[in-house]
Amino acid sequence: MKKASSPWTKGLSLGALLAAVCVLPFIVKPFQLEVLIFLFINIVLVVSFRLIAITGEFSLAHVVIMGTGAYASALLGKWFGLDPWLTMLFGSLTAAAIAYILSFPLFRMKGFYFLIGSFAAGEAIRLSWGRFRGVFGGSKGISAIPPLEIGNINLGMPVPFYFFALAWMVICLVIMYRLEKSRLGLTLHAIHWQDLLAESVGVNARHYRVLAFVIASFFAGFAGTMLAHYLSVISPHEFGLGIMLSVLVWAIVGGVGTFAGPIIGVVLLSFVDESIRAFDEYRPLVYGIVLILTILFLPEGLQGLPARVTLFVRRFWRGGRRETVEARPTGAGVASDRPPPSAS
Repeated sequence: MKKASSPWTKGLSLGALLAAVCVLPFIVKPFQLEVLIFLFINIVLVVSFRLIAITGEFSLAHVVIMGTGAYASALLGKWFGLDPWLTMLFGSLTAAAIAYILSFPLFRMKGFYFLIGSFAAGEAIRLSWGRFRGVFGGSKGISAIPPLEIGNINLGMPVPFYFFALAWMVICLVIMYRLEKSRLGLTLHAIHWQDLLAESVGVNARHYRVLAFVIASFFAGFAGTMLAHYLSVISPHEFGLGIMLSVLVWAIVGGVGTFAGPIIGVVLLSFVDESIRAFDEYRPLVYGIVLILTILFLPEGLQGLPARVTLFVRRFWRGGRRETVEARPTGAGVASDRPPPSAS
């Protein structure tokens, strides 16, 4: 009976959470609304980053791939006057195409070498945006990006864009969740834990890693297009190494072992980030301390905290009961008709 009611409980919880999120834009302050919009975009970004992480690799080019989607959508809208809805699709596809091209050199490497190679490739792309001013606008970037519109509704305004970003975040999360639970996702997990064993039964590990890289880049590019059309201006500085390290910390602190882990990480650290905004110079220190503590005491991330707390409570409870039993005198609480032994 308990198992039958579980889906209903989860559905009611998600429904209540969604209802609360829909009410937020009407009760929070304007700057808090901005934070929530960026949070939705970052959730799509970090969950797409996890698609790469579950194959056993960590890419430092993911934020730059996000930027390729943003730049492609902005340039297509300004140069060719295409509808922003169409440029968002082309921007996402461009990000996936760039990722596919980068996969040829990158996936000849693994582990630390893949990490460094992805950083070098990402920086080469990002620096080219600042170098070729005639195309990408140099360090100033691209401005006057056309906003999204639905009829007479201008999605460039915070409240309409909030619901737009919320809807697309939910759609992207559902798609990526279903991908992970599909045969493709199970294969990616198998490659992560036992790549040699998977290859021994006919799985092309490199092919699946490339596929995960391209799919993740498509969603990262889509997050970039949302950012570009909301801000109406983008520059290379918005896709630098600092942002990429933040994504890495969000994923590790939240935990890449479960789908909800990176979401927990980005939500919690985003609120921490806002709470220390007045002490901006200490932000790297705070992030560093949080990352070190997570690696030392929660290697599986915050998503593993409930299990560790439960285990601690059980051990504490069993230890307390054991001490009580050991401290209890022999025969205590048991009536006996035997006479005490006589002293010899």
